[in-house]
Amino acid sequence: MRQLQSSFWRLAHGREIELGPRGVIMAIINVTPDSFSDGGRYESVDAAVAHALQALADGAEIIDIGGESTRPGAAAVSPSEEQARVLPVIEALRGTSEALISVDTYRAETARLAVGVGAHIINDVFGLQKDAAIAKVSADTGAGLCLMHTGREREKLPDVIADQHHFLTRSLEIAAEAGVSRERIVLDPGFGFAKDADENLELMARFSELHRFGLPLIAGTSRKRFIGTVTGHDAAERDVATAATSALLRLQGAAVFRVHNVAINKDALVMADAMLAAGRNFKRGEG
Repeated sequence: MRQLQSSFWRLAHGREIELGPRGVIMAIINVTPDSFSDGGRYESVDAAVAHALQALADGAEIIDIGGESTRPGAAAVSPSEEQARVLPVIEALRGTSEALISVDTYRAETARLAVGVGAHIINDVFGLQKDAAIAKVSADTGAGLCLMHTGREREKLPDVIADQHHFLTRSLEIAAEAGVSRERIVLDPGFGFAKDADENLELMARFSELHRFGLPLIAGTSRKRFIGTVTGHDAAERDVATAATSALLRLQGAAVFRVHNVAINKDALVMADAMLAAGRNFKRGEG
């Protein structure tokens, strides 16, 4: 089963993380006033770092720091404002822990500065197709890349998986042209980004089809609107359902899980991994 195959995600500053044998949690740290779930709670450096350290204690292995809300309709911020939000948090966290740090940005300038002060990963929600220079930042610095699919600012193909392949194939071409090695790349199908509830559910159901890329996959369903559509809950009450999606997607081979509530998703993934291990042991016994 692909989700049990080990590979190493190569990152900046000589770091790496093994993906495959267990679900890896990437904790969301929004240093913004207007994020859909927790905007304004972690705007100060001290609050953001304290939240990150708690996420690590709860079982996160990667901390993803963002300075601009990506919720639908959110106002864009200037590069300087984004950098003023995220760079001090990255620097402070790098000074207080050995955590792997990701910067959530689609701007090459912010990405380069973030890696310079300690980030290991660049998480680009436009998959290199808004600012292709991010690929060169990764090639120059060795930073890991999360390439996310989005339906924003373009026409989508009617089939959800065909559109994933259309978009992400181009993202991978941009990365390759810049000299980024595949061992530095993971793919994110972009749950919630210009996708309605039906599209998100179909994407969940067909998630395993994305393994044809031959790269590790990220699942980012946490507190998304489609979960609210299904459950009827507001964003702050969607953690249980998010954990259910994490377990379900782990069974389909997702390697990394980008979440708000680390503890509840950690428990869900521990159970999913235990079930996968039991199935593997049973098959070995049959042989």
